Amino acid sequence: MTQPAIDAEDIDAITRQLGRVPRGVVAVAHRCPCGEPDVVATAPRLEDGTPFPTTYYLTCPRAASAVGRLEGGGLMREMESRLQHDDELAAGYRAAHESYLADREALESVEEIAGVSAGGMPDRVKCLHVLLAHALAAGPGVNPLGDEVRALVEPWWEPMCCRDVVAEPAEG
Repeated sequence: MTQPAIDAEDIDAITRQLGRVPRGVVAVAHRCPCGEPDVVATAPRLEDGTPFPTTYYLTCPRAASAVGRLEGGGLMREMESRLQHDDELAAGYRAAHESYLADREALESVEEIAGVSAGGMPDRVKCLHVLLAHALAAGPGVNPLGDEVRALVEPWWEPMCCRDVVAEPAEG
């Protein structure tokens, strides 16, 4: 996982998107078609020493909102049910889990989160935001459920550029 270092302009964009200063960002892992960051790669250990298993973090407020609607509509339960009955899907999801772990390990090995990916992988579906972030960062064909989420939310960036949308300040 070779990615360019994060620059001040990207940090400003991500801060605007999240409504807060991001933590542990090491790179922009994907950009939406308008050029704004929409996924960041995050260090597996934050500056304060906290282990952080979520390597790929969705920052675009419009994508996050679209994914939230899918979560609210019960898509996670439907996907998890399919995982229990579709061996091919389950194998692809397990491979996505392994890919995620390898990407995080390339950043830093953190014993406390070894073997733990994100989003419920490899057996559950508990965060579509993470699955979409992984699918965007890794590209098509790596995370089958993330690819499904991507197909359902695209084109979240229309009808205007993401930089014209400002997030509400985050709580906490």
